[in-house]
Amino acid sequence: MLGYHGCDRAVAEKLLAGTPFNASDNDWDWLGHGVYFWETNPLRGLEFARELQKRKRGKSNMRDPYVVGAVIDLGFCLDLISSTGIRAVESAYLDFVDYCNTASVPVPENTGGQDALFRKLDCAVINHLHKVRDAAKLPPFDSVKGVFIEDDPIYPKSGFNRKTHIQICVRSLECIRGVFRVPDDQLNP
Repeated sequence: MLGYHGCDRAVAEKLLAGTPFNASDNDWDWLGHGVYFWETNPLRGLEFARELQKRKRGKSNMRDPYVVGAVIDLGFCLDLISSTGIRAVESAYLDFVDYCNTASVPVPENTGGQDALFRKLDCAVINHLHKVRDAAKLPPFDSVKGVFIEDDPIYPKSGFNRKTHIQICVRSLECIRGVFRVPDDQLNP
């Protein structure tokens, strides 16, 4: 499959030259820690890089927004588009809340407006699921995939939103089989 990663042009050039991706480890990364890609959507990857430049969010030093493409093998994927994936995360949530209550630790919350852009709860639950699987000596997930409903409806009463996308979080860098430069014609709306 093809994924697209928004980043700074200097970072993109290093990735294209063979430097490995750096995993994101923010506490709001909705699919947990890993390298994030937009599935089959290079323009959304570039738009995100431009948004990061404006917000200067996290550890970003976005000077020249860019996007690179990658060939990705999802490997053993926690697919949040499947019933099995949804049930696994739902179960992990219940276990995580019990864990927080037992430890007298507050349960994180998702914040950031209508889109809940800062998904601290979702990140904590997904990371908890990974830790539980690790403790149980179950095979680790190589990637996580989910649909992110974002922004306003495209017309009144629409079920389609402007920035909805499928996002992939790659946890195992071996799943990134190659990196390529995105042709300009794929980045013009």
